[in-house]
Amino acid sequence: MKLCRQMNIKQFIKPIKGISCNSKNVSDGFIFVAIKGNRQDGNKFIREAIARGAKTVIVDDARQSKAAGKGKVSFIAVKDTRKALAKLAAEFYNHPSSKIKVVGITGTNGKTTITYLIEALLKKSGSSPAVIGTINYRFKDKIIVSKNTTPGPVELESMLADMLRQGVDYCLMEVSSHALHQERVGGIGFHSAIFTNLTQDHLDYHKTLENYFRTKAKLFRNMSPNTFAVINNDDNYGKRLKKLTRAKIITYGIDTNARVMARDIEFDCKRTRFHLVCPEGKIILSSRLIGKHNVYNILAAVAWALGEGIKLSTIKSAIEEFDFVPGRLQRIVSRSKFSVFIDYAHTEDALKNVINSLRHLSKGKIIVVFGCGGERDKTKRPKMGKTVTRLSDFAVITNDNPRSEGPLDIIEDIKRGITKKNYCVIPDRLKAIKKSLSLAGPGDIVLVAGKGHENHQITKGRIAHFDDQEAVRKCLRSMNY
Repeated sequence: MKLCRQMNIKQFIKPIKGISCNSKNVSDGFIFVAIKGNRQDGNKFIREAIARGAKTVIVDDARQSKAAGKGKVSFIAVKDTRKALAKLAAEFYNHPSSKIKVVGITGTNGKTTITYLIEALLKKSGSSPAVIGTINYRFKDKIIVSKNTTPGPVELESMLADMLRQGVDYCLMEVSSHALHQERVGGIGFHSAIFTNLTQDHLDYHKTLENYFRTKAKLFRNMSPNTFAVINNDDNYGKRLKKLTRAKIITYGIDTNARVMARDIEFDCKRTRFHLVCPEGKIILSSRLIGKHNVYNILAAVAWALGEGIKLSTIKSAIEEFDFVPGRLQRIVSRSKFSVFIDYAHTEDALKNVINSLRHLSKGKIIVVFGCGGERDKTKRPKMGKTVTRLSDFAVITNDNPRSEGPLDIIEDIKRGITKKNYCVIPDRLKAIKKSLSLAGPGDIVLVAGKGHENHQITKGRIAHFDDQEAVRKCLRSMNY
C-alpha cells in the first residue's frame, strides 16, 4: 500500500477502468472516492471497495489508509473528495463539456420550463439539443427517468460523453443548489448560464437564504470571460449576481430596464401575448404558456437565444408553436364549465405566482389543492398555508409525498400559518381532488398544486403510483364531465 498526498489526475486515470463513490459499483481496476455524505460516510466502505477490486482510493483523511488494512492499493489524500470525484470523472470521459455547449439553468423557479423552451428554439434553428432536468434526461430518441434534477458527476460525464457520440451539440442542464454545493458539476465547463430568481426553498439543507444564494452564485463565479450569463434583472439576487461573474451579461425583465423586455402583457386561459423589446428589434409574441411567471421564462429563453445568435424570426416561430411543459400550469381539457390546472408549484413564491396568474383569468372562485413534502424545509409549510388561503377562495389541504414524516404532522405545520377559515383538510389526495372539483361551479378554476409531472406518492418508505392528471380525469369522469 502506498500513500500519495498529491493527485495527478492524468497519471491515475490512464490505467483505471472506472470511478465510483459507491462501493457496490466498484469492480476490478476502479478508483473509489470516499465521500462523507449527509446519510453515509464513504470511508466506512473502503474495505468493501478494495475487496471488490479498487486499485486507488481517494480520501480526505490520510489516516484512513492505516485503517483499511494491507494490499496493493494507492491512497490519495485530497482536501475535497467531491471536487476530486468531479475532476476525475471529467478526465476519465475526456472532458465532453469542452466539445458540447453546456447551458446551466439555475434559480428557484422556472428552470424546467426554460429548458423546454430553449430545446424548442434549438430544434427550430437546426441544432440537436439534449436536456438534463427534473422531469427526465433526454437526447435523440432516448429518455431516461430522472432520479435527481442534476445527476452525480460520474453519471453526468458519462451521459455527456454518450450525447457527444450521438451528435448532440447542446446540453441544457437544470443545475440544482444541491448539485452546486456537492460539486456534481465541478468538472463541467459551462458555455453559458441562466439565473431565473431566488426565493425560499431548501433551507432544510442550506439553513439560510444567504447560503442558498451563495451556492447558486458558484455557477456564475466559475464562468470564464468568453462565456455569457442571462440574468433576471427584476430579481434582487440577480442584480447582486451581475457583480460576481466574469461572463458577459445579458439581462431580461419586465419591471426593471433590461436588454430583453416584455411590454403590454395580456393573457387569458389559453394564451399570453406581449411585445418583446430588445436591441435586435420589437416583435409581438403569442404563447400557449399563461401567466406573468411564464413571461419571465420566455424572456430568459429568448435572451439566451439572442446571445447565441438565433434570429428573431426563428425565436418567434418556435415560441408561438410551443405547446406546454408537463405538469407546469397544464390545463386539463374537459366538458366542465370550470377549468382545472395541474402545476408543480411547491414553494410559497411559486404558489403565489400561479394563483395570481389564475386570478387574472378567473370570473369565479379559485380552489387550490395542495400539501407539503416530508423531509424538506419545514419553515416554508406555514408560509405556504398562509399564501394559499390568502390568495385563493378555498383550499383543500392534503398529502404531497410525506415520505417518512407523519402526514397529519405536516398538515398541522401548514395550518399554523393560516388565519382564515376558507379551507378543509382531506389527507387522501384522490378524495381531496374530488372534493375540490365538487366545489367548483361555472367560471371557477381548480388548481391541483405540488406534484406536477410526478407520478408517485411516498408514504413511510412505500412508493405508490399517483398521478394528479390521472386522478383529475378519473374524478371528472365520475362526475360525467
